[in-house]
Amino acid sequence: MAKRKEDRNNNGNIHPERIFKQPNDLYNAFIEYKEHLKQESANWPKVQYVGKDGMRVTDSPVLPLVMDGFEVFCYSRYGVIEQYFKNQKGYYDDFVPICSHIRKEIRTNQITGGMLNQFNPSITQRLNNLEEKTATNNKVQIEGISTEELEKGLQD
Repeated sequence: MAKRKEDRNNNGNIHPERIFKQPNDLYNAFIEYKEHLKQESANWPKVQYVGKDGMRVTDSPVLPLVMDGFEVFCYSRYGVIEQYFKNQKGYYDDFVPICSHIRKEIRTNQITGGMLNQFNPSITQRLNNLEEKTATNNKVQIEGISTEELEKGLQD
């Protein structure tokens, strides 16, 4: 109990069982996640046949940053990190800026990848609550037909 009181006195309302002590520790885990994705991309080879002879070329795709993927990555190495992003009971106030930055970096990666067709644009739009709004107005004018003739035609 003494340690908990000491933590609160030095740094406000701190959760006693933090995985990451400082915001930079969480960001370092995010950097590890990005490096992990580069290695993981080898598990998703993209095969292409190029040139006049159709030479087989294998390439590793760029994998998108995904919040759920970051949480899964951290769970296997550090534990559950969801509470940092939800800031449960204000215990993680000092992590709010870095969590916001991580979310925005993930979103920017997905949107840019979608715009460049590296990632599926439709899925990218849905993941980021983006929508394309189009309005279609159809006006039909029929000349030379009376309303009675039109109604009679519908009844037949």
